[in-house]
Amino acid sequence: MFILQRMANSYSLFTSSAFLSTPLLKTSSLPSHFHSNLSRFVSTTPFNALFNNNRNGFSTSLAVATDSSSQIAVSTQNEKLNQTQNDKTDDFRKVVLPTNDSSDKLLRIRHSCAHVMAMAVQKIFPDAKVTIGPWIENGFYYDFDMGPLTDRDLKKIKKEMDRIIGRNLPLVREEVTRDEAQRRIMALNEPYKLEILDSIKEDPITIYHIGDEWWDLCAGPHVESTGKINRRAVELESVAGAYWRGDEKNQMLQRIYGTAWENEEQLKAYLHFKEEAKRRDHRRLGQDLDLFSIQNEAGGGLVFWHPKGAIVRHMIEDLWKKIHIERGYDMLYTPHVAKADLWQISGHLDFYKENMYDQMSIEDELYQLRPMNCPYHILIYKRKLHSYHDFPIRVAELGTVYRYELSGSLHGLFRVRGFTQDDAHIFCLSDQIKDEIRGVLDLTEEMLLQFGFSKYEVNLSTRPEKAVGGDDIWEKATSALKEALDDKGWSYQIDEGGGAFYGPKIDLKIEDALGRKWQCSTIQVDFNLPQRFDITYVDSNSEKKRPIMIHRAVLGSLERFFGVLIEHYAGDFPLWLSPIQARILPVTDTQREYCSEVAKKLKANGIRAEVCHGERLPKLIRNAETQKIPLMAVVGPKEVETGTVTVRSRFAGDIGTLTVEDFVGRTKSATENRTSF
Repeated sequence: MFILQRMANSYSLFTSSAFLSTPLLKTSSLPSHFHSNLSRFVSTTPFNALFNNNRNGFSTSLAVATDSSSQIAVSTQNEKLNQTQNDKTDDFRKVVLPTNDSSDKLLRIRHSCAHVMAMAVQKIFPDAKVTIGPWIENGFYYDFDMGPLTDRDLKKIKKEMDRIIGRNLPLVREEVTRDEAQRRIMALNEPYKLEILDSIKEDPITIYHIGDEWWDLCAGPHVESTGKINRRAVELESVAGAYWRGDEKNQMLQRIYGTAWENEEQLKAYLHFKEEAKRRDHRRLGQDLDLFSIQNEAGGGLVFWHPKGAIVRHMIEDLWKKIHIERGYDMLYTPHVAKADLWQISGHLDFYKENMYDQMSIEDELYQLRPMNCPYHILIYKRKLHSYHDFPIRVAELGTVYRYELSGSLHGLFRVRGFTQDDAHIFCLSDQIKDEIRGVLDLTEEMLLQFGFSKYEVNLSTRPEKAVGGDDIWEKATSALKEALDDKGWSYQIDEGGGAFYGPKIDLKIEDALGRKWQCSTIQVDFNLPQRFDITYVDSNSEKKRPIMIHRAVLGSLERFFGVLIEHYAGDFPLWLSPIQARILPVTDTQREYCSEVAKKLKANGIRAEVCHGERLPKLIRNAETQKIPLMAVVGPKEVETGTVTVRSRFAGDIGTLTVEDFVGRTKSATENRTSF
């Protein structure tokens, strides 16, 4: 996708548990002290929806085995734990968590908590220097220049916060001159506040006081007094390192994260949600299920797909290619490197260089690892002269790109240095934009539904103040996007002026099983690259005209989408997507040969199956449950004698005894139709 639009891999929303556990965060430089503008520099996932009754991640754990005379029910230890988990989820899913946008009261509480926390820190640690302290999606944080903090320190700080809240101190706004603000800051010996003051362009300077004991540069909003905060709905969560101004050359600061809510019920629901998000963390599950790894010997942010993860990727890619070919796209494969001149023409070297790897010299020419695929697709378009009869032209590629990310920002599969985009470009006439956008929306819906995503948040971003292209084409393209969305019947929000400088766009966020939103699909109209590369076609009057170019991605990057899938399903993939679909379990080694024959028949029908043995049957069953295998086929002497297997589904429970042919047929049918067994 194009230069100033980072794809989902680069600017993504992380789960809160993932974000808070990142050892080193590098925030952008902050333009002013106004805390009301600071939260946009911090990416966390809003916990604004609770649990669905999703069978993934909360399955029962009962398996069935048989010997020569009878069936034996074998219960695993997970069953009671999972039931308890379900009961808690049923309680907390009734709580609707507000957001900063939906509740002005909550926003004021969180902003005030940041100040109360900073006051508490400086009471306990008088030498600590304060920097910035905004509210964020799920609470607040504050950065301090001080020594390392421990969990014990956090408890002390929380106790002091409780005392400040209990004193019901007023929060008072004051306006002062710039000179007066500077005088007060110097009297406190707060160097970071001086730097923040220098970045403020507006006058007068606003200050907020907590009683007459503590103050900070701030524009609000706040509660009237600390007593308006429910101390039982506030919790300090963690400490992380953060460089001042996000620059690794600057001082390392201590960042304290906290969460705050309107009442205790909301806090408990949030904490339960957070624990569930932690349980679904794709990094842990990726290791436990042997799906992928990041190898330090190879370098950070480079993903190794293990056999089980690779087969899931294969299934994703096969479905992606099938749907695109059916909808009139031509498949492409393009190089991973190109001459640096290509990236000069595209504008990447001017606007995106900080995210690109250093150039390499080959036979006195400079080459560049590709950060995006679009220039390659344009070169393929330019290989011959096109007529208006040729349009629309749709090309698609699963293209691997490379982007330099600071080590502190790398995060599992969500932020990496090498990733594969499901990239596609459409070249069309201006009067074809609406139909092409509608086609992309239909394709997007079809694709995402296959993976279990049916709820979306859709945003339409319009022309920014600085843009290329004339008013007429912008108006026509924006109207076409609106009409396509209206035809589709999707509700959407308009982000006025939020489009890229090269054209309007549609962004789609998918909602996962926990109600979290993930930036996924994007559709962008581009008036810039066709001009930069001077691509044309011959119209009905034999005159050369410039086509419209549409960038679009459905899944974003395969790495990131795989991470979302892991967390959405808690690693408990549906049958068609599961790395191992069926595990054959012999009661004793006597049945191993028969089990191998069953597995062979399953594999011959395209079913991913394996035989596991060498342990007592209860342990084999527990291992299958731990590895989240969808189907277990238990074989004892009676099954060998009758040519059957006894089947247990993680999702449907006890299936009973089936002939091998019936088991193969039902598994194959469920796989092909992407249904449960």
